[in-house]
Formats: sequence, C-alpha cells, structure tokens
Amino acid sequence: MNIDQLFESLSSIPKADLTFWQRIFLRFYRAWFEADRWQSYFKGLGVTLQVTVIALSIGVALGILVAIIRVAHDQQRPGSRSLLLGAVNWVCKIYVTVIRGTPMTVQLLIWGLVIFASSREFNLVGALGLGINSGAYVAEIIRGGLMSLDPGQAEAGRSLGLGYIDTMRFIVIPQAFKAVLPALGNEFIVLLKDTSLLTIIAGKEIVYFAKSIGANTYDYMFPLLITAIMYLCLVLILSWLQSKMEGRLRASDRR
Repeated sequence: MNIDQLFESLSSIPKADLTFWQRIFLRFYRAWFEADRWQSYFKGLGVTLQVTVIALSIGVALGILVAIIRVAHDQQRPGSRSLLLGAVNWVCKIYVTVIRGTPMTVQLLIWGLVIFASSREFNLVGALGLGINSGAYVAEIIRGGLMSLDPGQAEAGRSLGLGYIDTMRFIVIPQAFKAVLPALGNEFIVLLKDTSLLTIIAGKEIVYFAKSIGANTYDYMFPLLITAIMYLCLVLILSWLQSKMEGRLRASDRR
C-alpha cells in the first residue's frame, strides 16, 4: 500500500475512530501531498531566496557606501572640513535614524501601499524595502568595524602613496571585514527571516503559500509548521557557512 492508498483508506474511517497518529498523518498529507501542494512550498522557497539575494545586494552596497561616507566625515582634520561631505553625512544620519527607528512592517506597508501602490511587482517592492532597511544596519555594523581599527593603518596607506579610496579598499576594509563578519552574518540571517513579512504586501514567498494552503484545508498548523522547518533549515545552512568562513579567516590570521 502506497501513501496515497493509505490516505484514501484512512479518509473513509470516521474521525472518532482514528488514532492520534492517523489524524496527524491525514493532516500532514493534506498540507503536503494532496494536489501536489509540496510544489507550492518550493515555489515560495525560490521566491524567498531570490528576494533575499536582491535585498542582500542592496543592503550591502548601500551599507558600505553610507559607512564610508560617515567614517570619512568623522575622520576629517579640523579646519579642513568639506561642506558637501557634511551635507551628505547629514542625509546618511537621517536615513540610518529613520530606518532603524521604525518597524520593518510599517516600512514595507509604506513601500507597498503608498510609494509603489500602483505596482504589481510585490516581490521586487518587498526586496527593495528589505534591502533599504538592511542597509541601515549594515552601515552601522561596518562603520563600527572601521572606527575600531587603529588610525595608523590608514596613515600607513597614505604614507605609501595610496589615495583615500585605495587605502580603504586594500587596507582598512579587509581588516574591518574580519571584525564585523559575525555581526554581518547575524544581520543576513535576520534579513532572510524578514522575507516572511512580504506576505503583508501580497508578496508570494513561503508564508503566502502556507496561508493559502491553510485556507484550502481549513488547517493552518501543518502548513505553518512546514514553513517554520524550511526557514530553520535555511538558517542552519547560513550559520554553518558563516562558521566555516570565520574559521578560515582565523586560520589565515595564524599563518
């Protein structure tokens, strides 16, 4: 007897006569196997990963840019401050303060229902909102790493004839990256989990399909439990990759 035949056999039995494990099997079958619903979960998983990559790219690029601007402003010599850099730094501070001071849910609703109210590209709008939110946190993480380095590192680069950008690129940022990797890894994990919020603006990720399946089967327990397990597996994979990268960086420091 295969799993489909077992389901049909148990479905014909009155619910009161079923054992606890038989009822669990029926509920799981309806949430995963019936009508090939497992395909919906993996379709949502694909969207989740796609949104995560887009948002991560936006967040890292924006975070590095904001961090470098703020560090460059703070490291200016007295008496030689740039008004343009000061104005851009002020904009960056406002951006970081507003994004970090307001809930992610509210930000996504503003992006989806106000700024891009006429757009049907819910996933891309969500990815943009997540990326801009993540950029503020990445900026502070990287800025903290850059400011924690000995100023002599940058001075040594300049003494070798390197400009500010080359000094940051070849000397300062590689060293800061090692210091901030754990915090960045945690931020990326949070970003992955925050993709579940896309459902509030009709983004079609895992939670969207889990809610749809729950509405069809009148049973939300197993669709949401399956969703939680899929997110947990993704987080465990990211955590493992992060630990491997940290181990390689520590090994390179000992050489």
